[in-house]
Amino acid sequence: MGQLKLSIATTDYDHFRDFRLGLVKAEGVDHNWLTLGHHEIFARMTFNREFDVSELSFAKFMTQITRDDCDIVGLPVVCSRLFRFSSFYVNKNSGIKTVQDLKGKRVGSPEWAHSAAVYMRGWMHNDCGVKLTDVHWYQAGANDPGRIEKVELNLPEGMQLTRVSDKSLSEMLASGEIDCAIIARPPTCFLEGHPDVVRLFPDYLEMEEEYYDKTSVWPIMHIITMQKHIVDANPWVPRNLYNAFMESKRRSIERLFDPAVSRYPLPWLPTYARRMRDKMHGDTFPYGVEENRATWEQMLLYTYQQGIAHKHVKPEDIFPAGIMTKIVV
Repeated sequence: MGQLKLSIATTDYDHFRDFRLGLVKAEGVDHNWLTLGHHEIFARMTFNREFDVSELSFAKFMTQITRDDCDIVGLPVVCSRLFRFSSFYVNKNSGIKTVQDLKGKRVGSPEWAHSAAVYMRGWMHNDCGVKLTDVHWYQAGANDPGRIEKVELNLPEGMQLTRVSDKSLSEMLASGEIDCAIIARPPTCFLEGHPDVVRLFPDYLEMEEEYYDKTSVWPIMHIITMQKHIVDANPWVPRNLYNAFMESKRRSIERLFDPAVSRYPLPWLPTYARRMRDKMHGDTFPYGVEENRATWEQMLLYTYQQGIAHKHVKPEDIFPAGIMTKIVV
């Protein structure tokens, strides 16, 4: 039997590098790997299903995986994960000093199904007493106007969401038309040093470490998805892909601890990597279901509460059954 040919589309992550270049192989698979910008990948996979295996925003994935006629399935392979307390940018003239001060304010994000904003809205709603209906939400492109929502939504009753097509969040934040933006990357107005735009939480690093110690949640932004018909016809494929992604990640992390081979020319990186390894119980970037259960379950709740997921599901519902099997060697 010949190799199964699969197209794979992701951003150029180091933890995928050895798999992408063929230094690690998925048994039985011959891949054609496309490295594209993640917004392009998300749009082409979401609208047209152009790839067999694809990186996808976790929030957008949750809309699609919870449809009754779902035609994709997830792999518990993490493309991107980041804590997001650094993602609150406020206009100083709005008088916002604490998260509770966001009640009654105008808060923007690039899309409603924007994973960074989903995590922080969920934290506000569940942990801080700032409910989804307490805020007037805005949606617009981050630094350029015209960004659209890529998935259908079922917004909670009583919630206000205004879409703006002719201005960016950066423009509106700088001018005071919105009070706060929750955004994955620093907006242009912040990077250019606008005097009125600051981070709400300048001590975000300490907050994020404390949050992880308390919850064991390390927010997942993007995961790997694949078309369900491939799994139905070839049930061995998900596990073989997963094994290859795991080995590629292992090699990437191993390089971080050896300054002689690290791809990142930064001083003290191995020292920092060892500290993170110890803090995160030996695995600095875990894949898998059980290894990330607290994080999966939190995002499944948040996307349901925010009208992104169509139903409240469990981690077992979004991954192939074979992925759950523990392999002992």
